[in-house]
Amino acid sequence: MATDFWSSSHYKRWIVDRATLRQARADDLLYIDDAEHLDFLAIYFAEIIGKLGKKMQIPQRVIATATVFFRRFYLKNSYCETDPFMVIAACIYVAAKAEEFPVHIKHLVSDARHIFSQQYGVKNFPSDNSKLAEMEFYLVDDLECDLTVFHPYRTLLALCKSDASDDSSTPNEEEAGELGVGITADDGPRYWGTGEGQLELPPNGLQTAWFIVNDTYRSELCLLYPPHLIAIAAIYLTCIFHPATQETVSALLAASGSEERDREPPVQQPRRSSRQAAERKKPAQDPLAFLAELNVSLPLIATIAQEIIAMYTLWERYKEDGSADSGSTPDSRGGDDEAGSIVTVAQLTSVLLKMREARLQDIAHPSGGRPAAVNKMLERTQAAG
Repeated sequence: MATDFWSSSHYKRWIVDRATLRQARADDLLYIDDAEHLDFLAIYFAEIIGKLGKKMQIPQRVIATATVFFRRFYLKNSYCETDPFMVIAACIYVAAKAEEFPVHIKHLVSDARHIFSQQYGVKNFPSDNSKLAEMEFYLVDDLECDLTVFHPYRTLLALCKSDASDDSSTPNEEEAGELGVGITADDGPRYWGTGEGQLELPPNGLQTAWFIVNDTYRSELCLLYPPHLIAIAAIYLTCIFHPATQETVSALLAASGSEERDREPPVQQPRRSSRQAAERKKPAQDPLAFLAELNVSLPLIATIAQEIIAMYTLWERYKEDGSADSGSTPDSRGGDDEAGSIVTVAQLTSVLLKMREARLQDIAHPSGGRPAAVNKMLERTQAAG
C-alpha cells in the first residue's frame, strides 16, 4: 500500500476534473428528462451502499471505499447500460477485501436481495452467488486493479482532537486507517501525525466533522479533490455548523475586536503567584488561525465547502418513500417540503428503469435501421442478471 498520497494511483489516475465527469454522464443525459436527477442518483446510490453496508455490519471505512469504487466504475460506464445494483454489491464485496474486512458472498447476496427488493423494488437481483463473483472480476478490471483508496478520515484525526476525553462517540484511529502518512514528509510534524499543534475541538466537534466527511460521499467530491482538502473543508464547516465550535470562534473574534478598540494603560504588576497562575492557564485556541496556518489554498477550501453545502441543499429534497424527513445534516436536514421539489426513492428507481429500457430499445432498434453492436458492459450485466 502506498504511504504517500501524491505517489499513489489514487492521485495519479483517479482525481479528475468536471469535464471528465460530464463526459462520463453523456450517454445517461440522452435518456433522462431532467439532468438534475443525475445529481439525485449520486445521493440515491450512496444511500443504498450505506444501507447495505450497515446491514452487513461493516465499518464506515469499508462503506466509503465501496462508494469510491462505485464512482470510479461509472467514470467509464453509464447507468443506462449496466445494472447499478449488481455493481453496488460487487463494490462492497471488493472493498471489504481491500480493507481487510472480508464478508461472505452468500450473506452479501442474501442481504442485497432483501434490501433491493423490499426498499427499492428491484425483484431481479440474482440469487446465484457466481453472478456476483463474475461481476467482481469485471469491476476490478475497470478499476485497473487500483484498490488503494485514501480517505479524509485519517487527515481529520491527524489534524484534530476532541477536548472531551470521556467522549466514547469520538471516532478512533482504527476506523480512520493508518495515521501519520498520506501527505509528504516536507509538510513537517506539526500537523501531520505527531499530535503537536492539533486543533482541539469542543465536545462532539470532531464527530461533527467526521459526519460531514461521511456525507461528502453522497456527491462526487471524492473524484474531484484530494482527501486531505476535503477533511480541512469539513473542519471549516464544523466551525459553522457545530454550535459549541461556532461560539468559540465568535467569542475569539469578539475578543480580538475588543482588544483592537480598547488599548488600556498598563496596570500594576501582579504578584508572583498570580503571574504563575496566568502562565499556567492555557490560552483559547483559534480554529480560524489554525486553518490559516495550514499549507493549503483557502479559496479552494472555501470552494469545496460551498460544494458540500450545495450537496446538503440537494439532499434536503431527497426523501425516503413515506417519510417526511429521512436524514440529517450536521444539525438538521429538515427543509422545503413543497410537493414539486421533493424527489423520492420510488421516482429515482423509476427514472433508472426507464433509462435502461430506453437504451435497450435503441440498441435493438437503432435509427439507422440495423441493430447496433451490444455494449460490452450491457452484455456483462445481462449475463450477470
